[in-house]
Amino acid sequence: MNNNIFKINDFVNEPVLSYLPGSPEREELEKEIASMRKEVLDIPLIIGGKEIRTNNTKPCTIPYEKDTILANYHLAGKDEIELAIKVSMEAKKTWQDMSYDKRMKIFLKAGMLAKTSWRQKLNASTMLCQAKTFHQAEIDAACELTDFFNANAKALSDIYASQPLQSEDSINMIDYRPLDGFIYAVSPFNFTSIASNLCTAPAMAGNTVVWKPASSAVYSGYVVYQLLKEAGLPDGVINFIPGKASQITDLVLSDKNFAGCHFTGSTKTFKEIWKKVGENIENYICYPRLVGETGGKNFCFVHEEAKVDVVIANVIRAAFEYQGQKCSATSRMYIPKSLSEEILEKLTSELSTIKTGSAEDRGNLLSAVIDKKAFDKISHYIDLANQADDAKIIAGGTYDDSKGYFIEPTVILTSNPEFITMKEEIFGPVLTVYVYENEKYLDTLKLCRDSSNYALTGSIFSQNRAILIEAETMLRGSAGNFYLNDKSTGAVVGQSPFGGGKNSGTNDKAGSIMNMYKWVNPRSIKDCLNPISDYRYSNMN
Repeated sequence: MNNNIFKINDFVNEPVLSYLPGSPEREELEKEIASMRKEVLDIPLIIGGKEIRTNNTKPCTIPYEKDTILANYHLAGKDEIELAIKVSMEAKKTWQDMSYDKRMKIFLKAGMLAKTSWRQKLNASTMLCQAKTFHQAEIDAACELTDFFNANAKALSDIYASQPLQSEDSINMIDYRPLDGFIYAVSPFNFTSIASNLCTAPAMAGNTVVWKPASSAVYSGYVVYQLLKEAGLPDGVINFIPGKASQITDLVLSDKNFAGCHFTGSTKTFKEIWKKVGENIENYICYPRLVGETGGKNFCFVHEEAKVDVVIANVIRAAFEYQGQKCSATSRMYIPKSLSEEILEKLTSELSTIKTGSAEDRGNLLSAVIDKKAFDKISHYIDLANQADDAKIIAGGTYDDSKGYFIEPTVILTSNPEFITMKEEIFGPVLTVYVYENEKYLDTLKLCRDSSNYALTGSIFSQNRAILIEAETMLRGSAGNFYLNDKSTGAVVGQSPFGGGKNSGTNDKAGSIMNMYKWVNPRSIKDCLNPISDYRYSNMN
């Protein structure tokens, strides 16, 4: 019998370490990277805690050394996918009945491990697998991953504590049980922390999960799974099944016990999932909950009263850090004619100082894009700009995949606000700039608002508070995360709940109480202390 009320402390963000030369964290990370480079892992499926090898494998490679293999991972087939679903439902019986404090303690321990003994394992795997630099790996795989565990535990604790009013003759309660089935988690390559959150947020609330990691991030996903295992996660609660996305999705969505999807990826894929759920709706035992964060065509709008140096520093980080492969990366920019010469000159000058290469070289701001498919897509947009009459490349524009998938940070200047790179998501280090006449500021602000069906992130720069207020109002539906005099990237758990609307997703704000509400199934309980013994109302006498 457990008679205590388990309380979660107020959430505090994990501090970012510096990794300066000679620092203990840098030496430990470099040692971990060297160790991981020495061994080629054989990564199995993990279903019900058991390692399964199908002998149908693909390699995990280093994007900036494309011929260097980190691991070979096994792909799930039809039998393994169906087994993962079956095991998830079997594990659910015990997991959902476990007291909430015991479930939470597993993930709180995972958070403690992530920021201590597992910190550099997570960072090293993310640097090697996803080509993140020291700083980018640290803010993702160590800090944000830790923050997700702790913030979700606090949010779920607050949900459980939210109870209804009592009356004189009844005791009223809400029991927050999990959903009526299993959850399908589909994670992207670009953030180890997001991959972790997608599978663990529903699990923390008592759900069991079938997790399909991105094919280009299986290596770091496997490290996350091993972390959860050390933290005490019971077998079968989260089942790790890399494989062909379309095959896994078709089988998962056709199962009657499918109860929800926690997704980050492309808009096209999420719409396909939504469509398939609609087609299968008659088969399900419940109405599945679909939570997704998808694409973006994120903007930077510069007003004539902006500080140019502030604009340049922020847009370089927002557009080019992590090779422009953040969902929130700035990819279109509107600048006033009066500042255009200064902005473009300083932007191109600063870009010429940026170094690109191995993620392990502390002097590099950028490394390689994730894989050949991404490289080909991004370079295609650069080629289109080179061939266009209404656009020209003013910085960068070169690419080379002889050793790794390297694309130089590229700036396109266009006279056409409808140019293809101002409209379509590229997901790479490419920024397109449009110059507007100062007197057409409001018209251009409306153009920015109406040019995209995405609504993920955006920023505006001005020293005029009235202008900021005006833009904040006009662009209210254009970004789920909107920044005033700051870059469009860098949302921090607990500070800037992340997510967008329109074609950018369901805007359920990862790492917040809003997201955690999606994974609970409230049951209202009334315990009547004074039951009626006569159906008649007093006015009937």
